Amino acid sequence: MRQVVLDTETTGLSTGQGHRIIEIGCLELVNRRLTGREFHCFLNPDRNIDEGAERIHGISREDLETEPRFAEIVDDFLEFVAGAELIIHNASFDVGFINNELQLMQHPQPQIEDHAQVLDTLVLARQLHPGQRNSLDALCKRYEIDATRRNVHGALIDSELLAHVYLAMTGGQADLSLDDTSAGARPGARTEDRRAPGTAPASPDLQLLVIKASPEEAAEHDAMLEKIRKSGACVWDID
Repeated sequence: MRQVVLDTETTGLSTGQGHRIIEIGCLELVNRRLTGREFHCFLNPDRNIDEGAERIHGISREDLETEPRFAEIVDDFLEFVAGAELIIHNASFDVGFINNELQLMQHPQPQIEDHAQVLDTLVLARQLHPGQRNSLDALCKRYEIDATRRNVHGALIDSELLAHVYLAMTGGQADLSLDDTSAGARPGARTEDRRAPGTAPASPDLQLLVIKASPEEAAEHDAMLEKIRKSGACVWDID
């Protein structure tokens, strides 16, 4: 399962007023793990940036004078997101701006939905926490995710925070392996033979093993369950 966490920064709030994208930040998740692959670029919007927007992200027009235009990076961007599920907070905003850029350059497939699926984590958060604040800052506080580096909004920083929020909202980062070599090598793991007394193994070469969590892993598990409980019922608490 390949997902791409995406965020943009813009010159203002509305494409209807001619505002443009000035930064794109993407992080790759595969099987709910950050892979370290990213796509990040600043863009020259060929227009001024609203003062309110500049206060939020701290990017000035002068900072962008030597950066590429969207049309110059579009192939690399679409290649990075192709076939993935895009994880976006308040997706209608970012999708609207991306589609506007594709349409302005007259791309033959001018909808990002033609290239990838979209999951809006704001919609998901509102389902999990109805009537509560569900901004990215609020979700970071709710799920105890360190956002101290976010003194200004930035596409790559916000994508990283959103990745951790998404994983926390949907049950935590996957950490399962069916490979007996990797399981046996986990620090602190213990094994024991769980065959019924007097029962021979199915094959002389087959040993059925039970992998027990180390104390550190058990503590991490309990901490994750506590975070899940904050969003509602936790299935692991139900007998």
